[in-house]
Amino acid sequence: MGHRQEWRGAHPRRRAPWGPLTLALLTGLALLRNGSDVGFGPPQPAAAAARNSAAEIPSAPGHAAGAPALPHAPASRVRLPAIKVDAPMVDVGLDREGWIEAPPPQDPNLAGWYQNGIAPGQSGTSIVVGHVDNSTGPAVFFGLGSVKKGQRVEVDRFDGRTAVFEVYGVEVYDKESFPGARVYGDTGRPELRVITCGGGYSKDTGYAGNVVVFARLVATR
Repeated sequence: MGHRQEWRGAHPRRRAPWGPLTLALLTGLALLRNGSDVGFGPPQPAAAAARNSAAEIPSAPGHAAGAPALPHAPASRVRLPAIKVDAPMVDVGLDREGWIEAPPPQDPNLAGWYQNGIAPGQSGTSIVVGHVDNSTGPAVFFGLGSVKKGQRVEVDRFDGRTAVFEVYGVEVYDKESFPGARVYGDTGRPELRVITCGGGYSKDTGYAGNVVVFARLVATR
C-alpha cells in the first residue's frame, strides 16, 4: 500500500507479467477458488448456464458514446449502487502459482484491484475482484450475479477522479474453461471487469465458476 501514499500523478503505466498471468487465465481463474458454505447461494446471472464459446462473450454496444481514457492512477474504492456495494479497495497481485490474488477474506466489505494491469478508466481492461462470501456469510460481491445491463459501476481513484462504467454484460463461466483471453483482452477502450465466484457450489471443491461483469467507461467526474 506504500506506493499509493507516494503516488503524485506521474506513475507510468505498469505492465502485467503476461506469461504466467495468461497461463492462469486460460486454465481457469483461480482467484477465490473456494467459497464458504453459507447455507444459501448467491444470485446468479439471468443466463446462468456456463458459457465457454467465444461467440457468446458479450460485446460492448458500438452506438453508445464512451468517455475519453484517463491517465494511470491507483484505485481506491468501488461502488455498485444497484446491489448496495460501497467498498474500499486494496491492491492485489499474483500468487506464487501465477494466479490473481483475492483480497483478505476476513473483511467481507473489501474488494481488490489488480495493480499490475490497467487502472480503472485507463485505456485497456482493468480488473476488480472480491469474495462472494466468507466463513461468516455473504461478502462484498454476493449480489454480483443480479447486476443488469445498463447499471453503473463507479471506481474512485487516488487522483481524485471517479471512473463511471456502464454494464453491458453479466456472465458466469466454468473455472475449468474460463475464457481468459476474451474476458481480459484489450478492446481498445477503457473497460472494467468485476469478478467473483459463482455457479454451483460443493463443499469439496468450492464454487464451480466465476461471475463476470463486463462494463465500459461512459463518464468521469
